[in-house]
Amino acid sequence: MLSERIRSIFEKNDGHYGSIRISKSLEMEGLHVNHKRVARLMRGMGLYAKGTRIRYRQYHRHAGNEERPNLVNQCFTSPAPNKVWLGDITYIGTNEGFLYPAVFLDVFTRRVVGFSTSPRMTEELAMDAFQKAWGMTHPGKGLIVHTDQGSQFTGRRFRSLLKGNDAICSNSRKGNPYDNAMMESFYRTLKRELVSGRKFESREEAKKEVFKFIELYYNSVRMHSALGYASPREFEERHSQINLT
Repeated sequence: MLSERIRSIFEKNDGHYGSIRISKSLEMEGLHVNHKRVARLMRGMGLYAKGTRIRYRQYHRHAGNEERPNLVNQCFTSPAPNKVWLGDITYIGTNEGFLYPAVFLDVFTRRVVGFSTSPRMTEELAMDAFQKAWGMTHPGKGLIVHTDQGSQFTGRRFRSLLKGNDAICSNSRKGNPYDNAMMESFYRTLKRELVSGRKFESREEAKKEVFKFIELYYNSVRMHSALGYASPREFEERHSQINLT
């Protein structure tokens, strides 16, 4: 629960707060937690305040030798659908507590290809969202799946799931939100157009509204300037028709 509250404060402040400010924020809420403990929990979740590049480099020197290549490298382009997916997890507050949506987005069409929600931010949540996306689209071998280095995406079972489906794992650099900027942009849209100014009584209510926003509005209706002011589904259908002719 403490980790969830830390992530909430971090995201509420757009990644500007480090362990000391988050510790102070918790103290104002009546939770007295040493900033060193907050820092440890933040590292475990891959949360680093913007601008602390020296700390990123120091962390990388001591973080082990596991290779986690960044195959996207802030180049959010793709030659066709289902070649590059972006994934991430966010939170939505309700009167029952947080609801966590995990979403996978196709870079070419901007379409949400799969998502799942849960009251807990776990590896199983990430796996379920990916399996739903895979089951709906059946991409070919070599799909690049780009996420941050949160434990939900770097765990052994999630990586095994990708490998078993001939997908290739790509990761943002630790603490660098710009490495997954398109995904961050989607979540800003979701929170601005669905969550802002609303109060959900329950997680179930929020879950239903997330489904309606993604499937009935974002994928099907909402225009994207990058797609020539077409919706993701409309853009995808146009691409399919061009290929058929």
